Amino acid sequence: MVFSETILRWYAENGRDLPWRGTRDPYAVWLSEIILQQTRVAQGWAYWERFMDHFPTVEALAAASEDEVLRLWQGLGYYSRARNLHTAAKQIVSMGGFPSTLEGIRSLKGVGDYTAAAIGSLAFGLPAAVVDGNVYRVLARYFGIATPVPEAPAAFNQGMMDFGATCCTPVNPACLTCPLQPSCQAFRTGRTELLPVKQAAAKPVERHLTYVYVRFQGQTAIHRRGPGDIWQGLWEPWLTDEVPAGAQSVVKGFKHQLTHRTILADFYLWEPAERPDLPEGYVWIEEAELDAYAKPRLFELLLEKR
Repeated sequence: MVFSETILRWYAENGRDLPWRGTRDPYAVWLSEIILQQTRVAQGWAYWERFMDHFPTVEALAAASEDEVLRLWQGLGYYSRARNLHTAAKQIVSMGGFPSTLEGIRSLKGVGDYTAAAIGSLAFGLPAAVVDGNVYRVLARYFGIATPVPEAPAAFNQGMMDFGATCCTPVNPACLTCPLQPSCQAFRTGRTELLPVKQAAAKPVERHLTYVYVRFQGQTAIHRRGPGDIWQGLWEPWLTDEVPAGAQSVVKGFKHQLTHRTILADFYLWEPAERPDLPEGYVWIEEAELDAYAKPRLFELLLEKR
Protein backbone atom coordinates (compact mmCIF):
# COMPACT_ATOMS: atom_id res chain seq x y z
CA MET A 1 0.00 0.00 0.00
CA VAL A 2 3.05 2.31 0.14
CA PHE A 3 2.66 3.18 -3.53
CA SER A 4 -1.02 4.16 -3.41
CA GLU A 5 -0.65 5.97 -0.07
CA THR A 6 2.26 7.97 -1.48
CA ILE A 7 0.24 8.94 -4.56
CA LEU A 8 -2.74 9.96 -2.41
CA ARG A 9 -0.55 12.09 -0.14
CA TRP A 10 1.18 13.67 -3.13
CA TYR A 11 -2.15 14.41 -4.80
CA ALA A 12 -3.57 16.03 -1.66
CA GLU A 13 -0.67 18.48 -1.70
CA ASN A 14 0.04 18.88 -5.42
CA GLY A 15 -3.12 18.01 -7.36
CA ARG A 16 -4.10 20.39 -10.15
CA ASP A 17 -7.03 22.72 -9.49
CA LEU A 18 -9.31 21.89 -12.43
CA PRO A 19 -12.94 23.11 -12.63
CA TRP A 20 -14.50 19.70 -13.32
CA ARG A 21 -12.95 18.38 -10.10
CA GLY A 22 -15.14 20.62 -8.01
CA THR A 23 -18.25 18.63 -8.90
CA ARG A 24 -19.60 15.09 -8.88
CA ASP A 25 -21.95 15.96 -11.74
CA PRO A 26 -21.44 13.06 -14.17
CA TYR A 27 -22.29 15.29 -17.15
CA ALA A 28 -19.49 17.74 -16.33
CA VAL A 29 -17.04 14.92 -15.63
CA TRP A 30 -17.98 13.02 -18.81
CA LEU A 31 -17.64 16.18 -20.91
CA SER A 32 -14.15 16.83 -19.52
CA GLU A 33 -13.04 13.26 -20.19
CA ILE A 34 -14.22 13.32 -23.82
CA ILE A 35 -12.56 16.68 -24.48
CA LEU A 36 -9.29 15.55 -22.86
CA GLN A 37 -9.12 12.19 -24.65
CA GLN A 38 -6.61 13.53 -27.18
CA THR A 39 -6.16 17.10 -25.95
CA ARG A 40 -3.85 18.78 -23.46
CA VAL A 41 -5.52 20.17 -20.32
CA ALA A 42 -4.36 23.71 -21.13
CA GLN A 43 -6.24 23.65 -24.45
CA GLY A 44 -9.22 21.56 -23.36
CA TRP A 45 -10.05 23.72 -20.34
CA ALA A 46 -11.45 26.58 -22.45
CA TYR A 47 -13.51 24.18 -24.56
CA TRP A 48 -14.98 22.55 -21.47
CA GLU A 49 -16.04 25.94 -20.14
CA ARG A 50 -17.46 26.89 -23.55
CA PHE A 51 -19.56 23.71 -23.73
CA MET A 52 -20.77 24.10 -20.15
CA ASP A 53 -21.84 27.68 -20.90
CA HIS A 54 -23.67 26.79 -24.12
CA PHE A 55 -25.03 23.41 -22.97
CA PRO A 56 -25.25 23.46 -19.16
CA THR A 57 -27.12 20.13 -19.08
CA VAL A 58 -27.00 16.92 -21.05
CA GLU A 59 -30.56 17.65 -22.19
CA ALA A 60 -29.42 20.93 -23.75
CA LEU A 61 -26.57 19.17 -25.56
CA ALA A 62 -28.86 16.43 -26.83
CA ALA A 63 -31.33 19.00 -28.17
CA ALA A 64 -28.65 20.90 -30.12
CA SER A 65 -28.04 20.40 -33.82
CA GLU A 66 -24.90 18.64 -35.03
CA ASP A 67 -23.81 21.90 -36.64
CA GLU A 68 -24.02 23.69 -33.27
CA VAL A 69 -21.92 21.01 -31.59
CA LEU A 70 -19.30 20.88 -34.36
CA ARG A 71 -19.11 24.67 -34.47
CA LEU A 72 -18.36 24.79 -30.74
CA TRP A 73 -15.78 22.00 -31.13
CA GLN A 74 -14.06 23.76 -34.04
CA GLY A 75 -10.28 23.84 -33.71
CA LEU A 76 -10.07 20.97 -31.24
CA GLY A 77 -9.57 18.26 -33.87
CA TYR A 78 -10.63 14.60 -33.91
CA TYR A 79 -14.18 15.65 -34.74
CA SER A 80 -15.53 12.13 -34.29
CA ARG A 81 -15.32 12.91 -30.56
CA ALA A 82 -17.83 15.74 -31.01
CA ARG A 83 -20.21 13.57 -33.02
CA ASN A 84 -19.92 10.76 -30.47
CA LEU A 85 -20.50 13.28 -27.67
CA HIS A 86 -23.72 14.43 -29.34
CA THR A 87 -24.91 10.86 -29.92
CA ALA A 88 -24.11 9.85 -26.35
CA ALA A 89 -26.01 12.86 -24.99
CA LYS A 90 -29.10 11.60 -26.79
CA GLN A 91 -28.48 8.13 -25.36
CA ILE A 92 -28.30 9.52 -21.83
CA VAL A 93 -31.54 11.45 -22.26
CA SER A 94 -33.28 8.37 -23.62
CA MET A 95 -32.05 6.41 -20.57
CA GLY A 96 -33.66 8.96 -18.29
CA GLY A 97 -30.36 10.04 -16.79
CA PHE A 98 -26.64 9.37 -16.66
CA PRO A 99 -25.84 5.67 -16.09
CA SER A 100 -24.13 4.99 -12.77
CA THR A 101 -22.53 1.60 -13.48
CA LEU A 102 -19.35 0.87 -15.45
CA GLU A 103 -21.33 -1.26 -17.87
CA GLY A 104 -23.87 1.51 -18.42
CA ILE A 105 -21.22 4.19 -18.85
CA ARG A 106 -19.28 1.93 -21.22
CA SER A 107 -22.39 1.61 -23.42
CA LEU A 108 -22.25 5.30 -24.33
CA LYS A 109 -20.99 6.19 -27.79
CA GLY A 110 -17.30 7.12 -27.74
CA VAL A 111 -16.68 5.79 -24.23
CA GLY A 112 -14.03 3.09 -23.83
CA ASP A 113 -12.72 1.25 -20.80
CA TYR A 114 -10.44 4.10 -19.69
CA THR A 115 -13.10 6.81 -20.00
CA ALA A 116 -15.72 4.64 -18.31
CA ALA A 117 -13.35 3.99 -15.40
CA ALA A 118 -12.50 7.68 -15.11
CA ILE A 119 -16.15 8.78 -15.11
CA GLY A 120 -17.21 5.95 -12.81
CA SER A 121 -14.56 6.71 -10.21
CA LEU A 122 -14.75 10.51 -10.34
CA ALA A 123 -18.53 10.92 -10.52
CA PHE A 124 -19.78 7.83 -8.67
CA GLY A 125 -16.83 6.62 -6.58
CA LEU A 126 -16.68 3.27 -8.36
CA PRO A 127 -13.49 1.28 -7.63
CA ALA A 128 -12.20 1.32 -11.21
CA ALA A 129 -8.58 1.98 -12.20
CA VAL A 130 -7.64 4.18 -15.15
CA VAL A 131 -4.60 3.75 -17.38
CA ASP A 132 -3.77 6.65 -19.68
CA GLY A 133 -0.37 7.74 -20.98
CA ASN A 134 0.55 9.42 -17.71
CA VAL A 135 -0.49 6.46 -15.58
CA TYR A 136 1.22 3.99 -17.91
CA ARG A 137 4.45 5.98 -17.74
CA VAL A 138 4.44 6.08 -13.92
CA LEU A 139 3.77 2.34 -13.67
CA ALA A 140 6.27 1.46 -16.40
CA ARG A 141 9.01 3.37 -14.59
CA TYR A 142 8.08 2.10 -11.17
CA PHE A 143 7.72 -1.46 -12.58
CA GLY A 144 7.06 -4.40 -10.36
CA ILE A 145 4.69 -2.90 -7.82
CA ALA A 146 1.51 -4.87 -7.02
CA THR A 147 -1.06 -2.65 -5.39
CA PRO A 148 -4.77 -3.35 -4.77
CA VAL A 149 -7.30 -0.75 -5.80
CA PRO A 150 -7.29 1.90 -3.03
CA GLU A 151 -10.32 2.88 -1.02
CA ALA A 152 -10.32 6.38 -2.57
CA PRO A 153 -10.58 5.58 -6.29
CA ALA A 154 -11.35 9.13 -7.46
CA ALA A 155 -8.42 10.71 -5.62
CA PHE A 156 -6.08 7.86 -6.59
CA ASN A 157 -6.99 8.02 -10.30
CA GLN A 158 -6.67 11.78 -10.39
CA GLY A 159 -3.49 11.58 -8.37
CA MET A 160 -1.93 9.11 -10.82
CA MET A 161 -2.87 11.30 -13.79
CA ASP A 162 -1.54 14.46 -12.14
CA PHE A 163 1.58 12.68 -10.91
CA GLY A 164 2.41 11.61 -14.46
CA ALA A 165 1.56 15.02 -15.91
CA THR A 166 3.56 17.14 -13.46
CA CYS A 167 6.16 14.98 -11.67
CA CYS A 168 6.89 11.80 -13.66
CA THR A 169 6.89 13.73 -16.93
CA PRO A 170 7.94 12.30 -20.32
CA VAL A 171 11.07 14.49 -20.45
CA ASN A 172 13.10 15.75 -17.49
CA PRO A 173 11.01 14.10 -14.74
CA ALA A 174 11.42 15.49 -11.23
CA CYS A 175 13.21 12.38 -9.93
CA LEU A 176 15.21 14.19 -7.27
CA THR A 177 12.07 15.38 -5.48
CA CYS A 178 9.86 12.40 -6.38
CA PRO A 179 8.35 10.71 -3.32
CA LEU A 180 8.52 7.33 -5.10
CA GLN A 181 12.21 7.65 -5.94
CA PRO A 182 13.57 5.31 -3.21
CA SER A 183 11.79 2.27 -4.69
CA CYS A 184 11.50 3.29 -8.36
CA GLN A 185 13.08 0.66 -10.61
CA ALA A 186 13.75 3.08 -13.46
CA PHE A 187 15.60 5.50 -11.18
CA ARG A 188 17.60 2.71 -9.53
CA THR A 189 18.76 1.33 -12.88
CA GLY A 190 19.23 4.63 -14.70
CA ARG A 191 16.50 3.86 -17.25
CA THR A 192 14.10 6.73 -16.57
CA GLU A 193 14.48 8.21 -20.05
CA LEU A 194 14.13 4.76 -21.65
CA LEU A 195 10.78 3.83 -20.10
CA PRO A 196 8.10 3.32 -21.13
CA VAL A 197 9.13 1.65 -24.39
CA LYS A 198 7.10 2.91 -27.33
CA GLN A 199 6.80 1.74 -30.91
CA ALA A 200 8.11 4.14 -33.53
CA ALA A 201 5.35 6.37 -34.87
CA ALA A 202 4.36 5.83 -38.48
CA LYS A 203 5.39 8.58 -40.88
CA PRO A 204 2.41 10.82 -41.75
CA VAL A 205 1.06 10.33 -45.27
CA GLU A 206 1.06 13.38 -47.52
CA ARG A 207 -2.18 14.44 -49.15
CA HIS A 208 -2.68 17.24 -51.66
CA LEU A 209 -5.92 19.28 -51.74
CA THR A 210 -6.90 22.08 -54.11
CA TYR A 211 -9.55 24.53 -52.93
CA VAL A 212 -11.26 27.30 -54.86
CA TYR A 213 -13.01 29.99 -52.85
CA VAL A 214 -15.82 31.17 -55.13
CA ARG A 215 -17.11 34.70 -54.56
CA PHE A 216 -20.19 35.88 -56.44
CA GLN A 217 -22.24 38.93 -55.47
CA GLY A 218 -21.31 38.68 -51.79
CA GLN A 219 -21.94 34.95 -51.62
CA THR A 220 -19.68 31.89 -51.57
CA ALA A 221 -20.24 28.18 -52.11
CA ILE A 222 -19.48 25.50 -49.52
CA HIS A 223 -20.33 21.87 -48.97
CA ARG A 224 -20.40 19.49 -46.02
CA ARG A 225 -17.80 16.73 -46.02
CA GLY A 226 -19.27 13.23 -46.05
CA PRO A 227 -18.48 10.13 -43.99
CA GLY A 228 -15.42 7.95 -44.38
CA ASP A 229 -12.80 10.71 -44.51
CA ILE A 230 -11.22 13.45 -42.42
CA TRP A 231 -13.35 16.32 -41.14
CA GLN A 232 -16.63 14.46 -41.50
CA GLY A 233 -19.60 16.81 -41.19
CA LEU A 234 -17.55 20.01 -41.47
CA TRP A 235 -17.94 22.60 -44.23
CA GLU A 236 -15.32 23.52 -46.83
CA PRO A 237 -15.05 25.50 -50.10
CA TRP A 238 -15.02 23.99 -53.58
CA LEU A 239 -12.63 21.04 -53.62
CA THR A 240 -11.54 20.35 -57.19
CA ASP A 241 -8.82 18.88 -59.38
CA GLU A 242 -9.33 21.49 -62.11
CA VAL A 243 -8.88 25.15 -61.29
CA PRO A 244 -11.17 27.35 -63.44
CA ALA A 245 -9.72 29.96 -65.79
CA GLY A 246 -9.47 33.35 -64.11
CA ALA A 247 -8.98 32.00 -60.60
CA GLN A 248 -6.22 33.77 -58.70
CA SER A 249 -3.68 31.80 -56.69
CA VAL A 250 -3.72 32.83 -53.03
CA VAL A 251 -1.29 30.27 -51.62
CA LYS A 252 0.29 27.05 -52.89
CA GLY A 253 1.60 24.12 -50.92
CA PHE A 254 0.23 25.38 -47.60
CA LYS A 255 1.28 22.78 -45.03
CA HIS A 256 -1.20 21.65 -42.40
CA GLN A 257 -0.17 18.85 -40.05
CA LEU A 258 -2.63 16.29 -38.75
CA THR A 259 -1.71 13.33 -36.57
CA HIS A 260 -1.48 10.79 -39.37
CA ARG A 261 -1.52 13.05 -42.42
CA THR A 262 0.36 16.01 -43.79
CA ILE A 263 -1.99 18.16 -45.86
CA LEU A 264 -0.52 20.29 -48.64
CA ALA A 265 -3.19 22.69 -49.84
CA ASP A 266 -3.44 25.03 -52.83
CA PHE A 267 -5.97 27.84 -52.38
CA TYR A 268 -7.48 29.98 -55.14
CA LEU A 269 -9.91 32.88 -55.23
CA TRP A 270 -12.39 32.96 -58.12
CA GLU A 271 -14.79 35.84 -58.77
CA PRO A 272 -16.74 34.81 -61.88
CA ALA A 273 -18.98 37.19 -63.84
CA GLU A 274 -21.88 34.71 -63.63
CA ARG A 275 -22.92 32.27 -60.95
CA PRO A 276 -21.14 29.01 -61.86
CA ASP A 277 -22.64 25.54 -61.81
CA LEU A 278 -20.92 23.56 -59.09
CA PRO A 279 -21.07 19.84 -58.28
CA GLU A 280 -24.06 18.48 -56.38
CA GLY A 281 -24.05 19.17 -52.67
CA TYR A 282 -22.67 22.72 -52.75
CA VAL A 283 -24.79 25.48 -51.26
CA TRP A 284 -24.53 29.24 -51.66
CA ILE A 285 -24.39 31.32 -48.50
CA GLU A 286 -23.69 34.93 -47.64
CA GLU A 287 -20.00 35.42 -46.92
CA ALA A 288 -20.95 37.18 -43.69
CA GLU A 289 -22.56 33.92 -42.52
CA LEU A 290 -19.41 31.80 -42.80
CA ASP A 291 -18.72 32.01 -39.07
CA ALA A 292 -21.97 30.17 -38.39
CA TYR A 293 -20.63 27.01 -40.07
CA ALA A 294 -18.24 24.53 -38.46
CA LYS A 295 -15.11 24.38 -40.60
CA PRO A 296 -11.82 22.47 -40.53
CA ARG A 297 -8.97 24.46 -39.04
CA LEU A 298 -7.28 24.33 -42.46
CA PHE A 299 -10.16 26.24 -44.05
CA GLU A 300 -9.93 28.93 -41.35
CA LEU A 301 -6.19 29.31 -41.92
CA LEU A 302 -6.67 29.58 -45.67
CA LEU A 303 -9.43 32.17 -45.24
CA GLU A 304 -6.99 34.37 -43.35
CA LYS A 305 -4.86 34.52 -46.51
CA ARG A 306 -7.58 35.80 -48.84
